[in-house]
Amino acid sequence: MGKILFWFVIIMAVLIGARLIARGAHKPASGSRPAAKVGGDRPDMQNAEAMVRCQHCGIHLPRSEAFLSQGKTWCGPEHARLGQDTSKSQSG
Repeated sequence: MGKILFWFVIIMAVLIGARLIARGAHKPASGSRPAAKVGGDRPDMQNAEAMVRCQHCGIHLPRSEAFLSQGKTWCGPEHARLGQDTSKSQSG
């Protein structure tokens, strides 16, 4: 029983020592701080894309992913077909 306890203590000491060494290697120098973002926590809006709304289901999606048909935006060709079918039935 004494040998098991001895080896357990040795293994725990090695693991704790390795963890302390690894933690110290990842810390930046105490005198240097990371540069603050310009504008605080606001995201970069230079690459933001306009959002459009599907005329059938109302979901918002990026303009580049939208399906355009007859001057209206849809989330896909199926909703464009369904939306055009309902507008034809309502006008006729």
